[in-house]
Amino acid sequence: MIPSIMAASKPVEPQSGTGLPRWQLALLVGTPIVLGVGAVYLWNRSRTKDGKRNGERKTPEGSASPVQGQDGAPPASREQENMSPLDRAQAAKNKGNKYFKAGKYENAIQCYTEAIGLCPTEQKTDLSTFYQNRAAAYEQQMKWTEVVHDCCQAVEMNPRYVKALFRRAKALEKLDNKRECLEDVTAVCILEAFQNQQSMLLADKVLKQLGKEKAKDKYKNREPMMPSPQFIKSYFSSFTDDIISQPLQKGEKKDEDKDKEGEAAEVTESSGYLKAKQYMEEENYDKIISECTKEVDSGGRYTAEALLLRATFYLLIGNATAAQPDLDRVINMQDANVKLRANALIKRGSMYMQQQQPMLSTQDFNMAAEIDTRNPDVYHHRGQLKILLDQVDEAVGDFDECIVLRPDSALAQAQKCFALYRQAYTGNNPSQVQTAMDGFEDVIRRFPKCAEGYALYAQALTDQQQFGKADEMYDKCIELEPDNATTYVHKGLLQLQWKQDLDLGLELISKAIEIDNKCDFAYETMGTIEVQRGNLDRAIDMFNKAINLAKSEMEMAHLYSLCDAAYAQTEVARKYGLKPPTL
Repeated sequence: MIPSIMAASKPVEPQSGTGLPRWQLALLVGTPIVLGVGAVYLWNRSRTKDGKRNGERKTPEGSASPVQGQDGAPPASREQENMSPLDRAQAAKNKGNKYFKAGKYENAIQCYTEAIGLCPTEQKTDLSTFYQNRAAAYEQQMKWTEVVHDCCQAVEMNPRYVKALFRRAKALEKLDNKRECLEDVTAVCILEAFQNQQSMLLADKVLKQLGKEKAKDKYKNREPMMPSPQFIKSYFSSFTDDIISQPLQKGEKKDEDKDKEGEAAEVTESSGYLKAKQYMEEENYDKIISECTKEVDSGGRYTAEALLLRATFYLLIGNATAAQPDLDRVINMQDANVKLRANALIKRGSMYMQQQQPMLSTQDFNMAAEIDTRNPDVYHHRGQLKILLDQVDEAVGDFDECIVLRPDSALAQAQKCFALYRQAYTGNNPSQVQTAMDGFEDVIRRFPKCAEGYALYAQALTDQQQFGKADEMYDKCIELEPDNATTYVHKGLLQLQWKQDLDLGLELISKAIEIDNKCDFAYETMGTIEVQRGNLDRAIDMFNKAINLAKSEMEMAHLYSLCDAAYAQTEVARKYGLKPPTL
């Protein structure tokens, strides 16, 4: 599949898509791995029918109706004097429950404290309930330290006490203790088999916060890393109307030189840009940025081209901070070739999307369309943006415009089919699904050399559970692009979903890493599978390798979330013996 700075050649995941976040795949052990379009995960299948598990219980445990007296208080009588200590503790708890329901939390706390004092220490289950109830009252008063203390007492006596664990998790979040909060909420998720939406939402929230915090620091200080040659070539092949990716002799002359008929622009060995282009042809990518810098610093005739090429490689190594000033300069060069300015807008728009700034991204793509109305690249890449924003109708319109301008654009044809398929699949329209599938057949017939067509068709076939044919499509991809590691990962995942063949799946993903040891998608997927096998230490190692290869801060934050989810599970396993069944 064609990688882009935006999508990094992974399955499209629109912002409003359904299904579990990928971190839950790293926790939900024993569930079939299903990645791809419109996948329905275990969470959606196993929600309780009455929906009660999704609510958050605020009331304490036990009866809220103590022995009746005139004002609701239990009468002091000889019967009470003859009650056992446990019965007297229960009566105090029941009185506290009534105060709790009436919103009299201080009175409730006094009653629960009395119950704790009366309860025999060997009655651990009852005692843990009294502590948990007092924690619930403290929670209403927003006394988070007291909530944590009482929940700790409750959990110490009843280690799998879900209510106490979840209440402690919420209090720990309020105290900004995200690490311990994550451990508690992970235990709750596993104990409840991922069926309570409240605990899952908290886990998702904390994992994202932890991921963002870690990624912000790590990404700022990361060592830039050049992607594999295959990734770079695939990236440039997604542009067809792009001066800097064309052979050396084309588009390299200034406009005033082109006006002089029969007079070619003089090419000298001192041109840093031309040297950079030569290095591109030789796949000597590490020298390109420095050569472009020479051209820019000398104010050479190819300054605009050098700025754009340098910015492109800054983006490829994940240095958006360095890329943006170069892109800004090219965009603001009113006398520069419009193709250069449009290409810079496409790349800045893709960068903004990767930074989760869709409004700025849309503005750049729209400006590119205004200044270069007949540039098929603008519509092709804007169509990809619209898919990510789940604006399928607009995406199809852009792909159509690209196809009108460049009828031989196999990529646009394939991605249009994919957009139509997504729309039909999510809209549960069987006839339109079949129309989209027929469209894929037409694309691979007309463009048999387009690996992207087979790859996208394979994803759709997997959704339709036509696993054998999907496997054939991935084989076609591998035949056309044997060095594309991503295809091996997708084929490996297919083996797990289709045949539950763990060995073959891992073999294919290992092959992807062998082909491209910079394929972060392969390490991420391997990590997820290792979690499901119960090999948590190896999973964390795989996630850390993916983190070091992440091409954006956003992707790095997501990978940290996966790593933290796996680490939390190791802690849960150690503390509570809650390690789930493995594959």
